[in-house]
Amino acid sequence: MRADAQTRSDAAGEHLALLRSLACELERAMQAIARNNLAELEESIATQQDLSARLTELAQIRRESGTRQPATSVDGDFRGEIQSATGELQKLNLRYSLLIEHSSRSAAQMAALFRSFRGQFQEASGARENHALSCQV
Repeated sequence: MRADAQTRSDAAGEHLALLRSLACELERAMQAIARNNLAELEESIATQQDLSARLTELAQIRRESGTRQPATSVDGDFRGEIQSATGELQKLNLRYSLLIEHSSRSAAQMAALFRSFRGQFQEASGARENHALSCQV
């Protein structure tokens, strides 16, 4: 029974560490966008994908074991830290999504401007597609 509780505690600790790491990567990606540093942005996105994949694996393990929450049988302070990290990550994800959306619109406007300088300007017709990157927690 003690080993089972330790396993849940270890899984909850890994979950918390992954949430915090993913939050750091979202911040890093936003800073890379602000600095127009494509290489750093690409590296951050790759890291985000790795962290998200591991979070998905942990969720699958919890589902298979019948444990609904990563912090089951873990003290309340630790559970609170996970909830806090999740909330912070959701806020960062919203900011990240809005920044990507804004950047996409800006890039489209710049492309249109460059086409107009070359005499290829034409007004876009129909509905515009909106592609935004974000992560789910």
